[in-house]
Parts: sequence; C-alpha cells; structure tokens
Amino acid sequence: MNASSLTGSSDGDRFNEVLALIHSSRHKAMQAVNTHLIELYWQVGAHISRKIERAEWGDSVIAQLAAHLAQTQPGLRGFTRPNLFRMRQFYETYRDEAIVSPLVRQLPWTHNMIILSQSKCPEERAFYLRMAVQEKWSKRELERQLKAALFERTIADPAKTSAALKQTHPAALEIFRDSYMVEFLDLPSAHSETDLHQGLLTRLKDFLIELGRDFCFVGSEYPLQVGGRDFALDLLFFHRGLNCLVAIELKVGRFEPEYLGKLDFYLEALDRNVRKPHENPAIGVLLCASKEDEVVEYALNRSLSPALIAQYQTCLPDKQLLQAKLHEFYALDTAHTENTD
Repeated sequence: MNASSLTGSSDGDRFNEVLALIHSSRHKAMQAVNTHLIELYWQVGAHISRKIERAEWGDSVIAQLAAHLAQTQPGLRGFTRPNLFRMRQFYETYRDEAIVSPLVRQLPWTHNMIILSQSKCPEERAFYLRMAVQEKWSKRELERQLKAALFERTIADPAKTSAALKQTHPAALEIFRDSYMVEFLDLPSAHSETDLHQGLLTRLKDFLIELGRDFCFVGSEYPLQVGGRDFALDLLFFHRGLNCLVAIELKVGRFEPEYLGKLDFYLEALDRNVRKPHENPAIGVLLCASKEDEVVEYALNRSLSPALIAQYQTCLPDKQLLQAKLHEFYALDTAHTENTD
C-alpha cells in the first residue's frame, strides 16, 4: 500500500496548496515585471520628449538611438525605431492626465498600444483603460470590445432601467448595458429562442465575459414552483458586487410590454423562495432581439420591480454610425449645457 492510498487522496490533491503558492508567486512576479517595463517605457518616452521639446534632438535622432541600442545591446528587445516613437507618444498622451496615468501601469504594453492607437478622444482612452483593468480583458477581448464600439454604445445608449432598479441598486447603472454582443454564437438571422438559449450555454464563458467580471452562472431553465405550478426561468446568474441574483429572460422578437409582467412574477418568486437573507433583491433582465425606446420607457415607468430591458446583437455594429451618433449626443449635451448656463 503506498502513501497516497494511506492518506486517501492522490498526489495532485495533496500538493494543490503548494502549486497554488507557486502560481500565485509567478503571477505576482509577472505583474511586477510588467509594472517595471511600463515604467521604463514611460521614462524613455519622457527623456525623448524633453530632448525634442528643448530642440536638443531632432526626430532623426530616434532612428540613431534605435540603431545604437541594437548595436551595443544585441539582446535588448522592444527598442526599435517605431517602438521608441510609441514610447514618446505614450508619455506625451498621458503625462497631464493624473487620473488615467496610474491605470496604464496596470496593463501590458500591447494593451496600452491598442487603446492608444484605436481611441479617438481622451474620454474613450480613459474608458477602455478603466474597463480593461476592471474586467481583466485579454488582448483578444480588448480588440473585440473596440470593434463592438462599447464606448459609443455605453455613452450614447445607456441601459434602460426601472426606477426601482435605480433606487435599490444604484451601482447597477455602471454594470448593465443597453445592448449585448453575441456575435460569437454565429446565429442565423432566422433563429429560435432554443437556438439562442443553447448557443449561450455552449459559449457560456464568452457570454460571462460579455456580461462582466462579477457575474456567476447559477442555472439554466431554473425551476420555480408557485402555488403548486412549475415554472422555468431561462437563465439565472449571481452578481458578486451587487450581491444579488440576476434573472435573464430571452426573447428572439421585439420587446412587448406583457413580457415585463412575467419577469416581475419570476423576480417575486426568487425573492420569496430562493434569495438568502443576506442577499439584495433580485434583478431582472429582458434580453430581446429588438426594442423601441418609447415602448420600453412606458413599460418601465410604472414597473415596481428592479428590472431592465436590453437588446442582444448577433453581429458587430457599424462603428462609424455609432461614432456619428455619439458626436450628435455630445453636440446636444453641449447645447443643453449652454442653454442652462
């Protein structure tokens, strides 16, 4: 009989704590290396910027510096002519932004370059820096969210919520969205509710990333029993930050006001029969293929439940159209501010 048999567990189980310590240490080491690397790039960018601003160097000196480093430090990577220009741009972009500059040090250089090159304004850069740090997006997910115009959608089309949701969960306004991208499902234009439901379950990891970092999956077709009758909620999640259950009902057509009554019923059943004493009231999300804002506004205006109506999109939006809409939004906001002054 070997030692593993005597302890009743495999070596993998016995040594998990040691492995966890190793992984934790490696992760912290990688974070420290990244922080030092970004700080180095910042300092190099600052040095180049100051030299050029004082007319001590011309732009051509950057190419000479890159060549000198390549010749004298043959094993040194990342200090090519284009990258040295990026370091200068990196420093000059963020040097006067005291709130944003700490965020850049928490992201890899690749993430910073993606945001710097693809963002059109300081507000957009700050938004993606904050979201990338908060959600811990991979490079692939960051690029996806940029293509999906998350910034434009968030600013121009905030989530449509009931007054009860704003009152009971004010932080939810920063978490939920007016639309969610599910292009990763590859759904045909004529898809059924079952297609949507099964697709989300199959690609649950991707859907959780789209929802946000603090969402945890609880169940599909979650059973609820009321008055001796059985009901099934499409999807049930839990949000750690809001400390509450989140019920999601799926509709492949446009939003209809009567859908909200059924969602209210499910939320009442969750709060009475499922919610734990230390948890906050459940939130309901109607995820529809389309919706009309005026109909949504009327439906939510008298709703006593913490609920919102959102739209799912099966293909990436027209980013140029959304940017034009955002410009229009800013123009109207500026005009409103001037009229009220």
